[in-house]
Amino acid sequence: MLIVACRQRLVGCGSMHMLQVCGTADRFSTSLCHTMFSSAVPYKNQHYSELKKACIKDKKLFEDSEFPAINSSLFFRRSPPGRVEWKRPGEISKSPHLFVEGISAHDLNQGSVGNCWFVAACSCLALKENLWKKVMGQYTPEDYAGIFHFQFWLFGEWVDVVVDDRLPTVNGELIYCHSKDNNEFWSALLEKAYAKLAGCYESLEGGSTGDAVVDFTGAVAEAIDLEAEAFHSDQKKQDELFTDLLKVYDRGGLISCSIKAKAHEIELKMGNGLVKGHAYSVTAVKNVRLGHGLLAYFKNETIPMIRMRNPWGKTEWNGAWSDTSEEWSKVGDTERGNLGITVADDGEFWMVFSDWCKYFTDVDVCRLINTSVISIHKRWHEVVHFGSWTKNADPLLNRCGGCYNHKLTFLQNPQYLFDVTKEVDQVLLSLQQKDMKINRKYGQGENQTVGFSIIKVETNRKYRLHDIVTQQFVATSTYINARTVFMRVNLQQGRYIVMPTSFKPLTLTDYMLRLFTDVDSGCRELMDDKPKVRCWSSFVGYPQVVSHIYVHAAQGLENQDKTGGNYPYVIIYCEGKSVESPVKKDTLEPEFAFSAVFYRKHPRKPITVQIWNSNAVKDQFMGQVMLTGSVKDTTEAQVLRLRKQGSQMAEEMPGYISLKIVTVTQLTAI
Repeated sequence: MLIVACRQRLVGCGSMHMLQVCGTADRFSTSLCHTMFSSAVPYKNQHYSELKKACIKDKKLFEDSEFPAINSSLFFRRSPPGRVEWKRPGEISKSPHLFVEGISAHDLNQGSVGNCWFVAACSCLALKENLWKKVMGQYTPEDYAGIFHFQFWLFGEWVDVVVDDRLPTVNGELIYCHSKDNNEFWSALLEKAYAKLAGCYESLEGGSTGDAVVDFTGAVAEAIDLEAEAFHSDQKKQDELFTDLLKVYDRGGLISCSIKAKAHEIELKMGNGLVKGHAYSVTAVKNVRLGHGLLAYFKNETIPMIRMRNPWGKTEWNGAWSDTSEEWSKVGDTERGNLGITVADDGEFWMVFSDWCKYFTDVDVCRLINTSVISIHKRWHEVVHFGSWTKNADPLLNRCGGCYNHKLTFLQNPQYLFDVTKEVDQVLLSLQQKDMKINRKYGQGENQTVGFSIIKVETNRKYRLHDIVTQQFVATSTYINARTVFMRVNLQQGRYIVMPTSFKPLTLTDYMLRLFTDVDSGCRELMDDKPKVRCWSSFVGYPQVVSHIYVHAAQGLENQDKTGGNYPYVIIYCEGKSVESPVKKDTLEPEFAFSAVFYRKHPRKPITVQIWNSNAVKDQFMGQVMLTGSVKDTTEAQVLRLRKQGSQMAEEMPGYISLKIVTVTQLTAI
């Protein structure tokens, strides 16, 4: 019996001289930024260029009416400590800049709001110049008007968010996210734009670093539970994870991590220097070379390590391989220089990967999926579907049936069909809900518990699935109240249905499903329950019954190739149509696990199941069975003797075939 379990997850007016995000010397980057921002959808229909022109024309600084400098933009329940004054950068610093000596993960420090997850995401973003250029707008000091804009990837589209540069301060200092340099303001302005999307700054308390990184990049987020999957005690799993994270990092992906905490342990410092319920950004993944001088290169001895940064800008790991630990004596000066080892409480530190797996419990891995035609790396084919779980009294129209625990209604969910055409292919799936933080001020805004199941179905299915006969559940995701649920799964050649569901029935919300395959999967939503009645159906006929045929295996087949192997496959014929299985390699005892479904206009015509041997010169017939496919026939599994074809079909051939056939008159029963 398949029981679906769910789990929860919590993370806890002066002149301003601005640096350009895309320098005029880099024409490609400038053009790219301009193209992306011009194609993004303006948030709340605020057009940056039009608003800025109006401000310059009227010789005034921009004031954002959609996110005004008032208390409701700060909080909905708990006000910040102290008397808040909204100030522009020129009123905070004598020499304000957007960037000071470029952008770096070391720029950021967390403010008084509990949004370490957002600051960690910003630190990740700062590591990748090509990514933060997509988020930041393009500015020149000459046309400062107190207006800035940032681009976020929200629920499948890029959105351009405009803000003014009035920032909340107490005693002249920024109270939320800020840079170490008090004249650098990119992080504070970026946070303000993100707070605008959430409704206010307080709505940013508690969130997922992975979600923020997705909003910055359009990446695909995968949450890994190091504790539940016991990585610390399984060396093989550790090695595989490190190899995967190394690949993600080298290809531009972003990684963050945290340690689970109870409510009273949020941001509690442990004896080893790590902080519970606190998000860290991963700033490097590397096999560190051990040894000194030329001997180190000849021995090529390495140790897997990972570097992190605390958004506080202080408080570091104090165990093995911490800044001042004796383990660093094993590493040569050149390698240490390459790693940028500094003895300072700046919040950044290294850990050996085994310790990281031992002490951290949750990881967010954000993969930048390559869909470019021209690339030296693996290219993925992406399909995106937007949908909703909706309620209807008619079971055939209801689309909110809940997970498989609710068997009577489980199939009353959206169904998406896709094909795996390679012998084995890795498939990536991401199910994302709309971000609901903007509703937190109304006492709502929490994620629904969602997930999905993947079912292998008949090779020729093209209508919605109404019953599980022999169709096989091949994978079920975790059900969790996270914004995104992700899965990587290797699938055999065949046809599949992925079914996104809420954990409980009658949960109504919107979702986005993203599916990545090596080649085009033909992914599409199944809308029809059965063949449509056409105006010509009365002349050509309409199906009277539907038959599901499942061929499990064959035994004792006759050897067809005296010098080589045998490569059997199945063909099922019904009313002039045929469906062919994949070839099984070098066996006379093949397990096919192959099925087909036929909507039959002439129920008295038999169904033929044949086995053939694939041969480079000419395929060879290995036997067949004829099935009446009557509604009165047994629905139990059968083992039948193979027979010859044509005029000799009464004669037996070596071998048996095991199969199951179910025929019903109700076309929406299978």
